[in-house]
Amino acid sequence: MPAAKNEKREHPNVKARVLPHNDEAEQAVLGCVLIDEDAPITILNELKPDDFYQPAHKDIFQAMLNLSYKDKPIDYVTLVQEVEELGVMDGVGGLTYLTSLTTFVPSADNYRHYLEIVKKTSLLRQLISSSQKIMDCAYSGDAEEDALSLAEREIYALSEKQDKSSLIDMNDAIGRAFEIMDEKQKDPTAQNTVPIPFTKLNELLGGFHQSDLVLIAARPAQGKTSLGMNFISHAALDKSRRTPSGKVDPFRCAVFSLEMSAEQLATRLLCSVAKVSMEHVNSGKRTTQETMRLMEAQKRLADAKVFVDDSSLTTPIEILSKCRRLKREHGLDLILVDYLQLMSSGKRVESRQQEVSDITRTMKIAAKELNVPILLLSQMSRDIEKRTDKKPQMSDLRESGAIEQDADIIIFLYREHDPNDQTVDEDTRTKCDLIVAKHRNGRTDKVTVRWHGEYTTFTDLYENKADAAIEAREPRFENHFIGAEDAAVPDDEIFQPPVGEYAPPPERSAKKQTEKAPDDDFSFGDDPFEPFVRPKKDDDII
Repeated sequence: MPAAKNEKREHPNVKARVLPHNDEAEQAVLGCVLIDEDAPITILNELKPDDFYQPAHKDIFQAMLNLSYKDKPIDYVTLVQEVEELGVMDGVGGLTYLTSLTTFVPSADNYRHYLEIVKKTSLLRQLISSSQKIMDCAYSGDAEEDALSLAEREIYALSEKQDKSSLIDMNDAIGRAFEIMDEKQKDPTAQNTVPIPFTKLNELLGGFHQSDLVLIAARPAQGKTSLGMNFISHAALDKSRRTPSGKVDPFRCAVFSLEMSAEQLATRLLCSVAKVSMEHVNSGKRTTQETMRLMEAQKRLADAKVFVDDSSLTTPIEILSKCRRLKREHGLDLILVDYLQLMSSGKRVESRQQEVSDITRTMKIAAKELNVPILLLSQMSRDIEKRTDKKPQMSDLRESGAIEQDADIIIFLYREHDPNDQTVDEDTRTKCDLIVAKHRNGRTDKVTVRWHGEYTTFTDLYENKADAAIEAREPRFENHFIGAEDAAVPDDEIFQPPVGEYAPPPERSAKKQTEKAPDDDFSFGDDPFEPFVRPKKDDDII
């Protein structure tokens, strides 16, 4: 019976299980390096010896790379000498085969086409090799190695090797930078970054920028998760970003919680937005008014785009994979990971320090690839408790110095007083400093915010301008007149006489009437170095 016309024909390589390769393209690439002056610059930078299928071609290309490293010209004579020094002349086919490479292609004009063929077949062979590892793991059923995790890691590593970036002219980058600055100059309110809920911190950082890795670190029970969720809720509920048609375009946020369940995070989020006591909610003693506020908060959050993953065993590769899919399907603007020390790299490493270094490096790569800011929460070393000065430093970051290297922004949470410390007033013990210890693209500073423990949330230090003005008010100087008492003068008694009808203070007036010192009797006063002017008449005294 004849085969159906629409039946797909099987490739010969599939039947024979021959790895993809193209000998002619490999020969053409090697020949172009020998006969062209410009081709080696591109070919030697974009290929590696392992990209060639034939062992002879690998050895020849390695010899060409050696000549390039030695800054020697690559031609037939120098290549023969280098191959002989490597001791692989017989393996590459001798002088006859090297001579044939120079005559294999008449022109090197199409070297880019030959180059792409070699790169494609090399990628296919690497993909087959990775797939074989995945199949072996799946067949063996090894309990120590998760087949799915291995598959994601192998494919991700393969994609990372395909470096598609290239050098660009700085003038082109400057031109694009000016376009961005001009757009910002025309509309300073344009929302190009993720907004921050704290006014001074938002001014300092300019919002969270794309591809930034932001590390938020503190000792346990200082409010890292609460602060992170504040950033998420503010971004998700922000309505400043609009589509070209004028419709609200909410920020899409992803939360990866390795410590708390999705329900616990949702409870915190509701109480924070509704300003309802967590204690009342957890004990089932909330009031009718609190219930109404919670329902209102639920309505507000219904339009928010927040996606939560509460898997306890999560690796950076899994986070990147999930975020790629989320960005493709729904869009993505901000990521929160809670927290670093609970993560695993998914690799077998020599030490925990090396593992943390791998995690932070992968998270930075993920932020750059996804082009979104990533907020990474982190614990701090307990060595900070042994110091007299409890203020955190970058050296207090736990388990790895690579954390401070990979992060673009590092924010420390610091409380001078415990929230339950009754030896100080409530205004003092609820203050919390956000110390920006590292800011790759700006200055560092400290921002003080207010902690509301019952709502598990942070707010600006003063939520209205009147309170802020009271705190920032300069000291008064009306009590510093000569002869004034130490007691404070009430506001309604200060400067009572209208302008033009000035009367001296009562104390000095009385002194002028009763204590008329003779002209020859005087003293230097409190300051012996102050120049003295003898008064001529009583009327001259002011």
